[in-house]
Amino acid sequence: MSRPLHIHLVAICGTGMGALAVMLKSLGHRVTGSDENVYPPMSTVLSEQQIPVFKGFDVANLDPQPDLVVIGNAVSRGNPEAEAVLERKLRYASMPETLKSFFLWDRKPIVVAGTHGKTTTTAMLAWVLTEAGRDPSYIIGGVPIGWQTGARLGSGDLFILEGDEYDSAFFDKRAKFLHYLPDTVIINNIEFDHADIYDSLDEIMLSFRRLVNIIPKNGLLIGPAEDERVQGVASHAFCSVHTLGESPGARWSARNVSVHPGGSAFDLYEWDKHVSRLSIRQPGSHNVKNALAVVAAARHYGVSWRDIARGLETFPGVKRRLETLGEVNGITVYDDFAHHPSAVKATLEALRRASPDRRIWAVFEPRSATTIRRNFQDAYVVSFDDADRVLIAPVFLPEKAPEDDRFSVDELVKELRLRGVRAEAVESVERIVALLAEQAAPGDRIVFMSNGGFGRIHDKTLNSLERGCPADSS
Repeated sequence: MSRPLHIHLVAICGTGMGALAVMLKSLGHRVTGSDENVYPPMSTVLSEQQIPVFKGFDVANLDPQPDLVVIGNAVSRGNPEAEAVLERKLRYASMPETLKSFFLWDRKPIVVAGTHGKTTTTAMLAWVLTEAGRDPSYIIGGVPIGWQTGARLGSGDLFILEGDEYDSAFFDKRAKFLHYLPDTVIINNIEFDHADIYDSLDEIMLSFRRLVNIIPKNGLLIGPAEDERVQGVASHAFCSVHTLGESPGARWSARNVSVHPGGSAFDLYEWDKHVSRLSIRQPGSHNVKNALAVVAAARHYGVSWRDIARGLETFPGVKRRLETLGEVNGITVYDDFAHHPSAVKATLEALRRASPDRRIWAVFEPRSATTIRRNFQDAYVVSFDDADRVLIAPVFLPEKAPEDDRFSVDELVKELRLRGVRAEAVESVERIVALLAEQAAPGDRIVFMSNGGFGRIHDKTLNSLERGCPADSS
């Protein structure tokens, strides 16, 4: 770097953008940013790093003129700063393009992709490599429990990235992960998602095929043997492919899987050779598969079996991924990011396997850009089979979905009841909290599932349970 630059980030308070800001400053650049919604935890992280953040978008935020403006993918045409950048012909780039330019060319990127499990797998791998003394860089779409941030610039040669198939910016509609110069790619699964930018599963498959096509010959692709879509794109790879799963035909397989309240355990096999009995603190077969992907990547980079086992066993999990928020009067409250029907199903299956005899309350908010549409209206019907009680909140900002393509809570509740699931639509967060306070009993587990804040329902429920009375619905 010849001289420090002034780099301004538009929409700096997103998880990825905030992490990028911190890493750019660590290189010695002067970093500023702006956002409409400036609140913890990212506002706290940026403040601690002494990165100035302007509240609201304004042309004045670009004075004095920055050397580079990074425009987040939440920014659309009409944003005053974006318009000024275009009019003044200021140098600008997307978040993933900036990551590539400043950090990836001289490192070995490990890109973790797929519809589900990206955050947990990325965090688990970062944890294992960190505990093994490799000091990797990483950028994760969540924060591992016990870490202050989900991003760090390490001294090692490995850079672990959560590879999102979402688009890069309003001026770059390529998937983010296509910028990340992958040496190793993990694809956990491929399903339809992001209905706001993809019209079909075929379009999503095309993005993943493009990702596989840029892995060098000396690189590695890791994916589940039983996922036909993953193996379909893997068949076009120019690099080595390592398969994983619970079947003996996979290179890395988990056998004799047991799930318990404290996590999961399994026998690890490489081909037909038993390697070790491994344990993780996360329950569920989906987390066992995440661990297998971490094993494959870690071994590829020479991490010892001892360090892998210790890293997996001590990994505490990620905030908002079946995170235990508290226990009150024997009632355990969890927060989970699940919103895709496959993720909802996996979360509830994990809870059921961990404690078969305890009652499960599934409290679901249809919130994501795909969920508020009808794409998964039928798929959700089988997602709640492992729940004893299901409460469905109203659709979040339903006006963002076309009226003739809008998710129906009432229709889902009707279909669930026909399936024998005790489900109901509840009109507000306050009413859900009151209902839980009235009817939840010792031994119950309550899991809130949403990809957003869900009206602070988690804190409200814990407070209400502690008081032993319904929440104030005023």
